[in-house]
Amino acid sequence: MKYNESSQNDSPGAAALFGAFLTVGLSGFGGVLPFARRMLVERRGWLDEAQFTETLALCQALPGPNIVNVSVVVGARFAGPLGALAAVSGLLGAPVALVLVLATVYGRWGQEGRAPAMLAGLGAAACGLVIATAVKMALPLVRARPLSAAPFVALAFAAVGVMRLPLVWVVLALAPISIAVAWSRRA
Repeated sequence: MKYNESSQNDSPGAAALFGAFLTVGLSGFGGVLPFARRMLVERRGWLDEAQFTETLALCQALPGPNIVNVSVVVGARFAGPLGALAAVSGLLGAPVALVLVLATVYGRWGQEGRAPAMLAGLGAAACGLVIATAVKMALPLVRARPLSAAPFVALAFAAVGVMRLPLVWVVLALAPISIAVAWSRRA
């Protein structure tokens, strides 16, 4: 993974990583990947669009939550093990405390009044954020190679979304084929 020179010269330290990922962790409830992308690419400029997409692709292949993996990779990239620890602590510290408080409150008043409807609304908002982030991440790839990914996107959607095949098997089947097609088009 190549990083541009400006991100290397303006490398954030552990404190900046902690603060940035603390903001990300407090920005959403369950789906903070869109906020992480905005912070890393648009606001701080620590990564460009391609670097973020490459980092996320790596982190999706690793076990665990993608956003936690992103925080570890970005933190380690810019400030080593201390940066990774700072980024993860910032990302998870306050939200864990908040969830513990909310769980206590929900246990007492969660089934009363409009609470269930409010939680359903939060779920819809999170879904919209994920879709918006997917579109933002896909646009540069589609502009660069308009038709090369379309058949694989359609096949993956049909296999997982329509035929309900397990995602892991679909990825294992389509990944080698898509890699071979990409390599053959580069040659």
